[in-house]
Amino acid sequence: MVLSGPAPTEELRHLSGRELEVLRLMAGGLRNAEIAERLTLSEPTVKSHVRRILRKMRASNRAHAVDRYWRTTRGRPS
Repeated sequence: MVLSGPAPTEELRHLSGRELEVLRLMAGGLRNAEIAERLTLSEPTVKSHVRRILRKMRASNRAHAVDRYWRTTRGRPS
């Protein structure tokens, strides 16, 4: 399942496709359990993706990662 959204920028290019999907859903306000259900994954798998996203983005928490995602993608075409 590929979600539509802004094309990855330089800052996001190091995320895998699945990590980018998880980040987009996080940015949409979904919790881990909701993301797991939407992507047909287990919740521990989603948590693992979130940890990798935070590490790769050098974000201190989910809110920080989502803020950077929105700042990076604002105004970019889908």
